[in-house]
Amino acid sequence: MATVVERADTLQAGGASAPAGTIATGGNGPAPGWDWRRVAYFVQLSRALDEMEETRLVPEKKVLYQFSARGHDLAQVLLGSRLTDPADAACGYYRSRPMLLSLGVPVEDALASAMGRSGGYSDGRDIGVVFNYPNPHGASALPMCGGVGAQYTPTAGWAQAIEYHRTMLKDERYADAIAVVLGGEASCATNGFWSALTIATTQRLPMLFFIEDNGYGISVPSRFQTPGGDIAANLASFAGLEVLSGDGTEPAEAARLLESALRIVRGERRPVLLRLTVPRLEGHSFQDTQAYKPPETVAAEWARDPLPKLRSYLVGSLLSEEEWNGIEAEARAASEVARSAAEERAPSPPDRVTRNVFFEGELQAEGGMATHGYVAPAAVETAETSGQRINMGAAIRRTLDQELELNPRVLVFGEDVGPKGGVHAVTLGLQEKHGEARVFDTSLSEEGIIGRAVGMALAGLMPVPEIQFRKYAEPATEQLNDCGTMRWRTANRFAAPMVVRIPGGFFKCGDPWHSQTNEVAFVHQPGWKVAVPSNTADAVGLLRASLRGNDPVIFFEHRAMLDDSWARRPWPGDRFVLPFGKASKVREGTDITVVTWGAMTPRCEAAAAHVSADVIDLRTLMPWDREMVLASVRRTHRCLIVHEDLQTGGFGAEIAAVVADEAFMDLDAPVSRLTMPDIPSPHHPTLLNHAVPSVDRIRARIDELVSF
Repeated sequence: MATVVERADTLQAGGASAPAGTIATGGNGPAPGWDWRRVAYFVQLSRALDEMEETRLVPEKKVLYQFSARGHDLAQVLLGSRLTDPADAACGYYRSRPMLLSLGVPVEDALASAMGRSGGYSDGRDIGVVFNYPNPHGASALPMCGGVGAQYTPTAGWAQAIEYHRTMLKDERYADAIAVVLGGEASCATNGFWSALTIATTQRLPMLFFIEDNGYGISVPSRFQTPGGDIAANLASFAGLEVLSGDGTEPAEAARLLESALRIVRGERRPVLLRLTVPRLEGHSFQDTQAYKPPETVAAEWARDPLPKLRSYLVGSLLSEEEWNGIEAEARAASEVARSAAEERAPSPPDRVTRNVFFEGELQAEGGMATHGYVAPAAVETAETSGQRINMGAAIRRTLDQELELNPRVLVFGEDVGPKGGVHAVTLGLQEKHGEARVFDTSLSEEGIIGRAVGMALAGLMPVPEIQFRKYAEPATEQLNDCGTMRWRTANRFAAPMVVRIPGGFFKCGDPWHSQTNEVAFVHQPGWKVAVPSNTADAVGLLRASLRGNDPVIFFEHRAMLDDSWARRPWPGDRFVLPFGKASKVREGTDITVVTWGAMTPRCEAAAAHVSADVIDLRTLMPWDREMVLASVRRTHRCLIVHEDLQTGGFGAEIAAVVADEAFMDLDAPVSRLTMPDIPSPHHPTLLNHAVPSVDRIRARIDELVSF
């Protein structure tokens, strides 16, 4: 049963001031155990930066997006001052700069990021309020996202990684570490919040949910986000969760509640939700005039400003008036020094903006196994070709088994991957052999599966999440996008390498929910490598390369090929690794080039048996082997592209465009595509066989192009 600790007075949306006598001050002075001078300095520094942006830098168009933290600042600075363990991590949102300042982020970087200048959080690639900070002296700030609620599940993944480092890898550096996620009350309505809450409570993770309730999600009152506008009250009976609630503008109360929360999370290794009511003293962003708020609401919010309360709390007991004024002057001076230095920075050189989409040899500051000392075993690129032929499903299982054995940082998880062994039996027996900590089932939330994988990867593990069917990846789209763009948008500060296994495509029949391919959607997500093996040997080589690499990978397992006789090959060897971007010729000829991948490969090979044809299996779509395709087309002078996905916007269109751009003068016939029509996958086999390119239809198109 959860416990709610709350002030006696009723907390309204937007909060209310505490009645006299309700705040314990620790005797005759401020609460002990806190560096209150440091707290005062960072609150004043945050105020000075907000004021500078609002009155000068935004009107001068030197800052394009500005989100004031006024009202939220005291609670965040208190939080940041307690995150001192080097293995701690916090993930905030667009109003979290006060916490970043208290963690030690250079003030010049904070302002330069807001101004989009070089250096800083993203080298000018992302909005300045979307922070990240690989902290060399304490808790890191995990890469924040522009999507509301997207911060929750990666933080849960970091918390689970803490426990894995502590209990499985026996790493004492994680003995007291915790994960902290910051969010407003509106974010408590998102899928990410509820998924992370489920993960943290069912796994009993050391995770603090730090909810800053200012009563409004832009203009929408909190009662639209949760009944009564109080997430703490509504979670009072949530099993496995300690719930604390109070006023984030009262220094003593906020400090007491934060101490209680951290004592539970660190000491008892279990999750806590701490809700602090705070006023949002400015609009959602600079452009927001708050015209939707009644004047009396705005006045009540300013009456709760935590800065005057902090002054009253400290002056006369800990600080003199002169000392307080001196701290304010010091903070304002630091902000001016930072502004001057930030304005001297030039924008990042435009020719660098295409860098860091993928790993380029320069290791990121944080995230991935390589930053924890992992070195991949020696490998070979030549597959063994003798021995018993095995199917692709068994080969994937054997590869996962070997990498789990070789690398204690590998974890396999998803819905039904444990005792059941996956709905396609690919992970059968792995949990029994390697244990529940390394091969485990998850709650039914694709957002949670991928989001937690992001946090694990950031903490130095190699997560291998499974999305049960391709169509079910849609709820995880935000996390997939955020993961793929991470290296680029943090200018190589952070990366989250992982391998996402996704079965899909037709099998004995089809349907709109289990038979989708749509690999092109992942190709269109910057930062993801995409593998689409058609046979056992390729699956082993590409999967092993993915599990040892430093980029996130979508590993597409075609359902029809998992036990297909054509796809069976001898085991290619325990050291076989296949590089991405290297296609394979399954037939060689001179009259036409047929480009394909996945389940269409054996059909194209059979369809081209009567002509002299190059049949190219791309094997990977990101990157894809442009050189082999172009060289073949320049020699055969004809090109047919065959894929199972829909025609409009399919990846075949990209190949056709490249061939037309770069080999047009070599063509003796139009570039042609043969695909499914633009419909979902039909269920009945008769309908399915009509929709999916067949051997006969491929052969007919080949003949048409050869005779053109």
